[in-house]
Order: sequence, then structure tokens, then C-alpha cells
Amino acid sequence: MTLRAVNRRSFLKCAAGALAGSVLTWRGLAAAPGGKDRPNIVMILVDDLGYGDLSSYGGKDLRTPNIDALVAGGMSFSRFYASCPVCSPTRAALLTGRYPALVGVPGVIRTKDGGSWGHLSPSARTLGELLKPAGYDTALVGKWHLGLESPNLPNDRGFDLFEGFLGDMMESYTTHRRDGKNFMRHNGETIDPKGHATDIFTQWACEYLRGRKPAGAGANPFFLYLPYNAPHMPIQPPKEYLEKVLSRQGGIDATRAKLVALIEHLDDGIGKVVAAIKDAGLADSTLVIFHSDNGGDLGCKADNGPLRDGKGTMYEGGLRVPTCAVWPGHIKPGSGSDRVALTMDLMPTILEAAGAKAPDGIEGRSILPTLLGKPQAPETRYLFFTRREGGPYKGKTGEAVMHDDWKLLRNLPDAPLELYNLKDDPREKKDLAAATPRPKQYDQLKAELDKYVKAAEAVEWRRPSQRKS
Repeated sequence: MTLRAVNRRSFLKCAAGALAGSVLTWRGLAAAPGGKDRPNIVMILVDDLGYGDLSSYGGKDLRTPNIDALVAGGMSFSRFYASCPVCSPTRAALLTGRYPALVGVPGVIRTKDGGSWGHLSPSARTLGELLKPAGYDTALVGKWHLGLESPNLPNDRGFDLFEGFLGDMMESYTTHRRDGKNFMRHNGETIDPKGHATDIFTQWACEYLRGRKPAGAGANPFFLYLPYNAPHMPIQPPKEYLEKVLSRQGGIDATRAKLVALIEHLDDGIGKVVAAIKDAGLADSTLVIFHSDNGGDLGCKADNGPLRDGKGTMYEGGLRVPTCAVWPGHIKPGSGSDRVALTMDLMPTILEAAGAKAPDGIEGRSILPTLLGKPQAPETRYLFFTRREGGPYKGKTGEAVMHDDWKLLRNLPDAPLELYNLKDDPREKKDLAAATPRPKQYDQLKAELDKYVKAAEAVEWRRPSQRKS
């Protein structure tokens, strides 16, 4: 086995046993998805968490007991991919179930027009918009990053409640500014909360959860989308967390120590959210999904395990991310899957669990059967990744396509295509594009990638203020 599979399986076995008797234990299948006992749904998205930056995914120098408990309490994935190696496109894919470039978000949406590479298509239907007619209350707490003005604000796109940050990155976790501007909002109101952003988002999420009523108490089911901005740079953990890491691990790299402390602080916040679900009597009726928006940032000393490279790249370290789902009575604790899936698959999965219909024509496919331990047809899609950017990208895209065990990529627009067999070479060390004879998969993958890139380039992605008259 490769990619720390043995260690992860041992962890899952031990941790699942430790959870016996808790609210996360396996009790056999409960009511069918989509029935009268539709689940509440909490979707936790973290920002720039590396594949190896959890204890449950092989991390050795950090402690993440709360996220590890989620991993052990349900199904974890070894080959789950972010839909893009940077932030905004992955968020667009999560909410729309589509390739992000096909809904107008090929790159990062920023607070300045000149550096912004996306505008969420008005025609795209979001999870919030689709769950509301199905009887769900919807809330978003945390980082939006899909638009700064109407009609691309959270309340415009299906969320009853928005408490969080509209922009891309905070320049400080405690002042919450970007380009000197305040993008913190309560619905349409500008607010200026005090404290570390992770603590603020955790507090708001817990307040929302504690205000919910269990099923049967006359309450609607709810969808809480909780996108943290941690552990995205700037790496600013609370002082006490950094001191704890430094006292425990002498000689640790200073930058790495800060990142470990920021991740452990995030883990504590997620633990409080899970505790709030339990305290509200909602644990047995809530589906919790955990996912990272892209791989870890190597400049911040992230750990992407044995995977090549990191955030921003088309290599495995930029795209493959830790992911798990917990649903007591439906998803078996301690289970794991090596099924290949993308962020965009979470949208139809959530809709199916909620008994709501996914829109026709989306590229995402539900993996609910896999989560429930039921047979599911093998993955046969060609899976695409693109990132449009300025700088060395010159407004063009880096791109990749995967099919079966094969992956063809162009990490930068002017770079040559590279071909890897991920089954034989999961660390992407042996480029087969120049092999003699060249594998037939090269031409097959290139033809599919060229078609997708052409289709993506035809989609308008500029804000109205960026478009030429």
C-alpha cells in the first residue's frame, strides 16, 4: 500500500473502536434518505489544509483530535479532490455542482477588479437556492469569496442568514480587513466583531446550532455551510496555541510551528461546533461533511504528505485533500473509500440526502451510495481541473485531466504537458509524456482536455465592471 494507507487504516480501526457508545456509533441504517427524517446538514470547508496536516491523515507533529473524531466517526476518502487548487473556484463547485470555469469562476475572485478572475454566473443554481424549496432553512457562517456585491451576495444566492467575510483573504485574523476595507457582514449590514476570525466563526456557528430544534419539534431541517478561512495565510495563531506547540516540540521550524498552532486552534473550533450539534440534540439527525478547498500552501510549511507540490499547482499536493462525512445510523464509523470524487460531487450528494432534486446538466454526481456502503458504479468520467490567473499565467490557465489511473497536466500555460500513471506513480515522479513509445492515453487525454478548455474559455467570467463595452 502507498500514501500512508496502512497508518490511516490502523488509525481508523482504533479510533472507531474508541468511539463505541458515543453519538457517532454505527446503529444500522435509519430512515431512508429523502424521507420524513431528512437530515440536517453541516458542511465544513477549511482553507488550504494539506493532505498530511491531520493526525488521521498521517501528520506526526500536530494534534487534531476533533477532526480525527469526524474521520473515525464516518467515512474518509483517500482520493478526494478539490475542484481547483485555489479558493474561489472550489467554492463555486461546491455550491453549484459544476466545474467552476463553466459557472464563471475559473480563478480567484479578489477585491480588486484588475486581479479578479471570476464572476459567478447568474444562471447557476446554488445549494441554498435548491434546498430552500425542499423545506430547509439555510445559513452561511464564514468566508464567502464568491462576490462582493449584489446579485452575488450570500443572501442573493439562497442563504437565509449570512454572518461572515465576503472577501478573499484577511490581512489579519484579528482586524478582518482586506485592502484596508471591512468585508465582515451580518446579512447586508457591515459589522466589526472583535477577536480571532476562527473563534468568531465558531461562536456564530454554535449560536445558530443551539437555536435549532430537534426533528419532530416543529422545526425545518437546516443546511449550515461553515467555510472557515483557516489555515490560510497569514499564519496567525493565538499566542497560547503557539506556546503550546513550541513547549511540546523543541526545534520545530518557526513557520511550521505557527501553522501547526493555527490548525490546532481550528480543530478546537470544529470540536466546539460538533459539541453544539450534540448539545442541541441534533447529533443523530445531522450529516456532517468535512473538506478542504485545496492543498496546503508549501510557502507556509504545509504538509501534503507524500503528495507532490501544493496549493496552486495541478499536482496531487495541490488537488487531493482530506475529506470525510459523518451521519449516524447511515454512514459506518471507521469506514474508508478510495473512490475518486471532486468537490462538485458534494452538491448532488447533499441534495440526494435531503430528498431534493439536482438540476439537469450539472457535472457533479452524487456519491451518496458510496457513503451509505451501497454498490456504486465505477467512476468513468474524464475529470478536469483548470486555474486562470495573472502573473506567470498571463491570464491563461494551468490545467489537468484525469481518467482511470491516468493524469495529464500542464502546470503553467507555457509549460509542456506531463503524463502520469497515478496507480504506479502516485508521487508523480515519472513523466511519461516523453516516453518511447508514448502511452496511448496521452492523445486520448489531450483531446478531452482540449475540448474542455475550449468550452470553459467560452464562458463569461468577468464582473460587469471588468467587461468591455
